[in-house]
Amino acid sequence: MTTEMHPFERVLSVSSEDIELELRGITEITWADFWLNPRKLRGSDFLMRWSQGVWSEKRLIDAVNNTGKFYAIAYGPSGTAPTDDVRAFELYFERLEVAGLGNIKRPDLLVFRNSDRKFVDDFLNQIGGEEELPFITEDKLQPLVQKAIIAVECENSLWVAEKMPDYNTPMKAQKRLGGKMGLAKTAVLPTVIIKEEDRIPLNKWQDENKIPIHVWHVFFDRAYGLSFVEAQRLVSEGLILPTEQVFQAPGGATTKKAIYKYYYHYAYPLGIASERPQLIPAFIEDKNGHILPYVKFEGGSLTIADEAINVLNKL
Repeated sequence: MTTEMHPFERVLSVSSEDIELELRGITEITWADFWLNPRKLRGSDFLMRWSQGVWSEKRLIDAVNNTGKFYAIAYGPSGTAPTDDVRAFELYFERLEVAGLGNIKRPDLLVFRNSDRKFVDDFLNQIGGEEELPFITEDKLQPLVQKAIIAVECENSLWVAEKMPDYNTPMKAQKRLGGKMGLAKTAVLPTVIIKEEDRIPLNKWQDENKIPIHVWHVFFDRAYGLSFVEAQRLVSEGLILPTEQVFQAPGGATTKKAIYKYYYHYAYPLGIASERPQLIPAFIEDKNGHILPYVKFEGGSLTIADEAINVLNKL
């Protein structure tokens, strides 16, 4: 018997493998300077995950809006929730749960043509701001949704993509793929990730709204995009196989989930970091006076690649 995970727990669930990999990758942060080592504190892992997610979605929205051609807004609850207070973030998901809307899956962003910006802003003002979007049933949001040219599911990873060991490694025939082109199962390279649990609801959303979904995956130095339709094709043709990973939620619960890692070779270049963010020490204090230090992401900017502009222009 499986128990439905609370939406706050689900949105901040982290692959147990990624917790160690990501923290090992941040060599410039001197953990010894902290009185409490965040590698020993489960809560700090998830505070980092929260900060990382907030940073990457904002980075994408700013990058799209800076093109002058397109306009992006947060649409899913992880992006419309408060971004400067982790407790307020949690309470936002509590409110969603009470409203019976906690388990509704929507894409993270909507992207419009810049010519529709006034309509979008007026619509958001009428409903009380984008933070109210998850509390409104989607049938009442159709005037907004149908103006979108694309919906975006956001993912992020704490890796410098171009320094990953198998970056620039060409694909070759793989026995485990029945002779189809691919890379070794243990290859470490940039990938665009889609969780198996998200494939059905995202496919349903795309079919019902007739708006194409793309997955945008942000790394420390660059970002990649992949259309959901193409992702489905790669799976159905056996070019990408599922990987099972153990995910840990902030409350400590662990679950096994299948994910699909799409080689960046199949994706289009989405953007390149024109300015890297600063990773600065931060902390919160819990009700018992326990200090939880974590790394906070600030600044940085992404420039949308010409290839991505061409993709958007064709939609």
